[in-house]
Amino acid sequence: MLTLRSIGEQIAVRRKTLGLSQAALAKQAKVGHSTLDALENGRLGELGLSKIIKLLSVLGMELKIQETSGRRPTLEELMEEDQDDQGLDRQR
Repeated sequence: MLTLRSIGEQIAVRRKTLGLSQAALAKQAKVGHSTLDALENGRLGELGLSKIIKLLSVLGMELKIQETSGRRPTLEELMEEDQDDQGLDRQR
């Protein structure tokens, strides 16, 4: 599932690949620098679609809507996956 956090991470990666600073991207997309910083660092609870589209457009990216390929995981499955991940961290 695509989350705002994952969108922010992808925006940061693309911005850095293009050699843009946060300030430059924010200015070109007409989005506040603090908003972009919060988005890229996962501190933003919500952001309007128009702002996301502006950022993606400047970066040469786009959002696509498509049918999901399968069912969503249950809470129990997600918790089990998290426990497995934590167990792997302890083994290192």
